Amino acid sequence: MARKKKALPLLEGVEIESVAAEGKCLFHWNDLVVFVPFCVPGDICDVQIRRKKHSFAEGEVVHFIKYSNVRAIPFCEHFGVCGGCKWQNLPYEEQLRFKQQQVYDQLHRIGKVELPEFRPILGSVKTQEYRNKLDYGCANKRYLTKEEIEEDRERYEKTEDNGQSLKNRPAIGFHITGAFDKILPIEKCWLMDDLHNQIRNEIRDYATEHGLSFFDLRAQIGLLRDVIIRNSNTGEWMVIIQFHYDETGGEKEALELLQHIADKFPQISALMYLDNQKCNDTIGDQDIRVFKGNDHIFETMEELRFKVGPKSFYQTNTEQAYHLYSVAREFAFGDLPQKRQSSLCDNDGEKPLVYDLYTGTGTIANFVAKRARKVIGIEYVPEAIEDAKVNSEINQIANTLFFAGDMKDILTDAFIAEHGRPDVIITDPPRAGMHPDVVKTILRAAPQRIVYVSCNPATQARDLHDLDADYRVTAVQPVDMFPHTPHVENVVLLERRL
Repeated sequence: MARKKKALPLLEGVEIESVAAEGKCLFHWNDLVVFVPFCVPGDICDVQIRRKKHSFAEGEVVHFIKYSNVRAIPFCEHFGVCGGCKWQNLPYEEQLRFKQQQVYDQLHRIGKVELPEFRPILGSVKTQEYRNKLDYGCANKRYLTKEEIEEDRERYEKTEDNGQSLKNRPAIGFHITGAFDKILPIEKCWLMDDLHNQIRNEIRDYATEHGLSFFDLRAQIGLLRDVIIRNSNTGEWMVIIQFHYDETGGEKEALELLQHIADKFPQISALMYLDNQKCNDTIGDQDIRVFKGNDHIFETMEELRFKVGPKSFYQTNTEQAYHLYSVAREFAFGDLPQKRQSSLCDNDGEKPLVYDLYTGTGTIANFVAKRARKVIGIEYVPEAIEDAKVNSEINQIANTLFFAGDMKDILTDAFIAEHGRPDVIITDPPRAGMHPDVVKTILRAAPQRIVYVSCNPATQARDLHDLDADYRVTAVQPVDMFPHTPHVENVVLLERRL
């Protein structure tokens, strides 16, 4: 006979102490740290423990007794269920303060290197409608909140077999953590220009009215699968609809939906679609067709134009990306102390040679090219490298070279011997940070400067520790790209020790 699990306690009248990782807050209970979402420091509340381990526990607020003085009113009706904007209940000034502290703590605790005084974090120009891309899933079974379950329980139980239950209604929205096959229906998302809400809701309404099936992720059936919406600072809009045809067809219904959206929204300059038969929604390996207009839109930054296709990566906060890249450029080419200024130039005062690691579509490489003798960009994704080359051609930039392949395999001593020893390395790796072999190659290349752009200060701190023997950190600039979330970018300048 299985042992009955001991009931987890309800803790009454606890005070939330501080912000923790992943947008959660924490308080201490006995010898444990308890992590709780959707609250702010200073809240007094009743917390139900949901999970208990040896050194920590996880809980859920079931009742607020007193709200903190440090609190904002969430502006989105989906806050508390949708996991996208976990800090809407925190004033933006406080969000920035905690993000600055997060960078400081991780660089000190994990990096264990000598650090200069940090620059104040650069807040986002916009705190609403700041994104240029959103991806919505489609599902034949929507996610139900606890309130909806309680309010609809009687009808739910009576009608479960005939498909009229709320849970069996289709939805377009965001995936729920822990319920991968269910979608939280979104009526209005504040992260992107409101036109995107109109487009998404029109797709939903048309599909519902015309009996189009929504995707069942478990059974892998259903026509309407995913919707990607992008816009740009040039006023262009891109919409990509993923379908899933079956043995009975579906293409006719898909084309009729596309025509309806094209007629309804003439603002869309790139309307595309695909038939995705895979088990996941990634489109990097898919054949994407143009239904109306172009297969791309353009973004601008200073005098540069960047072509953005359906598979292209581009920073999702366009205005803040400019400030992020401006910091990287300043760190790469800003004046060094006089005694070391000559190290960035040869005897003729020639501009420095720059390597841009994890270059993506070459945005940083092209952005800094004017200040460099040559920029060599390396990226794992071949399609991204082709975009990078196109962006150089569009902007008549002739001093860039791009290479596709695994960073640790491309960036070797032989590669550096062939293309030249870099004066500056700019590196913008994924969240996992740099591979140890890449760090070792950078140390052997011995550039005068390293500009490290990171979306994960924890792995950045680890890499700074590995670089510390030969490089010292001389500047740190946190940048907020994603208001109302715990995510933060950080730019670090490292200079070679004398």
